[in-house]
Amino acid sequence: MPTPAAAFSRLDPGRVYLEARAAAIDGNHARSAQLLAQLVDTSVANPTVAKEAVSQAISAGDMKLALRLSKSMPAASLPSEARMLLVADALRSNDTARALALLQGGTDATDFGFLKPFVQAWAAADAGNQAGALSALDTLAAPNLLAALGPEHRALILLKFRRSAEAEPYVTQALKVAGGRDMRLRIAFADGYLAAGDRARAVALLDDLGTEADRAREGVLQGKADNLRVDNSREAFAEVLIVLAAELNRLRNPTLPVSFSQVARFAAPDNSAVAVMLGALLDRRDRTPEALAVLRTVPNSDPLAPQARDAEIRALIGSDRDQEALQAAQRAIDSGMTAVSDYARLGDAFAALKRYGDAAGAYDRALQLAANAKPEDRWPLLLLQASALEQGNRWPEARAALTTALALAPNEPLILNFLGYAQLERGENMDAAEAMIRKASALAPDDASITDSLGWALYKRGRTAEAIEILTRAAKGDPTQAEIHEHLGDALYKAGNRFEARYAWSAALITGDDEITQRVKAKLETGLTPASAAP
Repeated sequence: MPTPAAAFSRLDPGRVYLEARAAAIDGNHARSAQLLAQLVDTSVANPTVAKEAVSQAISAGDMKLALRLSKSMPAASLPSEARMLLVADALRSNDTARALALLQGGTDATDFGFLKPFVQAWAAADAGNQAGALSALDTLAAPNLLAALGPEHRALILLKFRRSAEAEPYVTQALKVAGGRDMRLRIAFADGYLAAGDRARAVALLDDLGTEADRAREGVLQGKADNLRVDNSREAFAEVLIVLAAELNRLRNPTLPVSFSQVARFAAPDNSAVAVMLGALLDRRDRTPEALAVLRTVPNSDPLAPQARDAEIRALIGSDRDQEALQAAQRAIDSGMTAVSDYARLGDAFAALKRYGDAAGAYDRALQLAANAKPEDRWPLLLLQASALEQGNRWPEARAALTTALALAPNEPLILNFLGYAQLERGENMDAAEAMIRKASALAPDDASITDSLGWALYKRGRTAEAIEILTRAAKGDPTQAEIHEHLGDALYKAGNRFEARYAWSAALITGDDEITQRVKAKLETGLTPASAAP
């Protein structure tokens, strides 16, 4: 076996590092990690390169390599994700003392002490010490970044000890702030109630999920939600990491959301909620093949299968693999276990292929299945159906669908904006259309698309100066929307500001589709004409 010195003699460190960086930029984090690990193994890497190697390995989900690299690094130089990985590894080995020691202090300005109450609480719970577990959670206070998770974990620990009546108020508190985790938490709490022998509370929790979750409800009540159970320290740690990843993603952190989600998956490999989250995060970072591989590990029998399939279809459509998206959606229909989301997903796939008639039909089937659903579950389907009908040149039917949606949700900005703008384009009910758009803008003042609609409504009604002010605000709110820049350009040109108009139109060319690009190029050549005006 060659010695490190011999290996070094055959290694060009500079070239290897450049290849590693190129692989990372290209999205091949596994290859980048392997190349950087070569530098670490031959003692060529400096501390910065060593940290980069372990970070790339974690991002790629290569935990065997990541653990080997992490364990060879001084604790003080561990990157955040490596520290979390070692904590997860310790919890998998039931070594709580090591996990807590790793959370003490941190690298640079990073201190993960805010995670200690959760690890301490669940360590006590795993040891059968209910009082100690609840006492550890008592240390959570407002300065703690994750203090809002206190009721959730208190409820789960009480359910672990079969104290369902005591858990109920904390379950209620946790669900009030659950947001997008509502379904996932209901399943975990319901499973806990069932384990505690309290079927009535479990059923009540699941009944509030609505008609769309019939399969999930039946699976949980039949005891088939083991993979979503939270009743030990490693599973609880995975849940905390997922929440932390979501918050970091909201703050637009480029790397840690994926890395923390990979660590969560290592801590609780069978947790489908973690898989759905990781898949979505990977897809948002244009790592679609990895995203699809993760999402497809969630079987159709899983309570969260609809969420996984939705994310899979979005990933395929987003990467212009529309035919594959249709095939995947059709497979779910052919399985015979169809629900509202299956037909909504099919409609999305048809719409991506511009088969608008088929899309409208699929959404109609979803609406039939959701006939008894709550208004908040029906109006989004009507909005999707209206979009397909309008794009299929079936405006009267689209208008009817939008009118029905508005009756269900009269203060929903998306419906108000869609119906108002569509009527505005067609010169219908101009006063009512403007009023709808104004109401939508008042309800969602930071939505650039709605602000654009209001500006365009004023332009269409001859109030050009007001329109320019509002369209300028919309363009600043979302500089990537070509339609907004085209509208602003048209308004500026009409007001006599020809230079500024050309600037706005040129901005529209950057992200515009073929239809917008064709109009804008004509305007840049000959100026605004009735033929080249935005609709």
